[in-house]
Amino acid sequence: MPLSKLAILTCLSLSAAFIHSSACRAQASPSSGAPEKVIIDTDIGDDVDDAFALALALRSPELEILGVTTSFGDTETRAKLADRFLGEAGRQDIPVAAGAPTVNKNPLSQRRYAEGGHLAKTSHPPAVDFLLEQIRRYPGHITLIAIGPLMNVGGAIDKDPDTFRKLKRVVIMGGCIKRGYGDLLYTAPRGPQAEWNILNDIPSAQKLFVSGVPIAVMPLDSTQLKLDEVKRAFLFSQGTPITDALTLLYHQWGQETPTLFDPMTVAYVVNPKLCPVQPMRIRVDEKGFTLPEAGTPNAEVCLDSSPDEFFRFYLSRVAAN
Repeated sequence: MPLSKLAILTCLSLSAAFIHSSACRAQASPSSGAPEKVIIDTDIGDDVDDAFALALALRSPELEILGVTTSFGDTETRAKLADRFLGEAGRQDIPVAAGAPTVNKNPLSQRRYAEGGHLAKTSHPPAVDFLLEQIRRYPGHITLIAIGPLMNVGGAIDKDPDTFRKLKRVVIMGGCIKRGYGDLLYTAPRGPQAEWNILNDIPSAQKLFVSGVPIAVMPLDSTQLKLDEVKRAFLFSQGTPITDALTLLYHQWGQETPTLFDPMTVAYVVNPKLCPVQPMRIRVDEKGFTLPEAGTPNAEVCLDSSPDEFFRFYLSRVAAN
């Protein structure tokens, strides 16, 4: 049943009071050390959760974003979309690199945003070269946040595996251990499935899990986080450059309730308590399943998270002025 206008306004008022309180508490917390250097590897432009993840990163002073790399399909248009989003947020200083284009039969739902405006750059360096160059510049200090199919990861491993191993860690949204798509714990269990990011480049995922680089995995089990009507109404009413961009991208995406799979990776890097991990050994099979097996752990995996705690954190960050 749709919420009445009065109910939505009431919820918004309560949400605003809560968010203001949370934001004040967050601002009062002292910063611990230098910001963590990150690169965000994304297939922004299909589903809309990549943009919500990038928004959270931009609103997190704990992170120093060295660059954004795009993967899968029309990577140049994705790079232009990232250019515009960063420019609208006042962060045109963040470089964007484009991965090698691949076949993708799904339309880019947010293509009009990428092709509009005046903030897109005329060219972008190759993503693999950019990634390896940054690792060489900051060996042992970069966290790669990978929220799309892993073409650039596989390409970097193929081109220079020794340099790739000098990443501090890779944090991915990918895989599925026990809970597949639509398994929200109040429906019949659906069991494991091959998750999109892994499925669309199985060889690169296999290379990552045997690379020896520390890996943190945010799978379907812990990332099916629904941005419902009340949360959307609150967020989209803030009128900041970032929330306005999210509003436009949401409407171009054209569906109703986004699932914020990807933002959990950024949230985990900033606040690991939001998605507690456990050591596991993961093998990617030929069908794209991420299978736990006996042996020395090669990943830290988050199997459960609290949607309430996640959204308290997310909304307090992204909605703040």
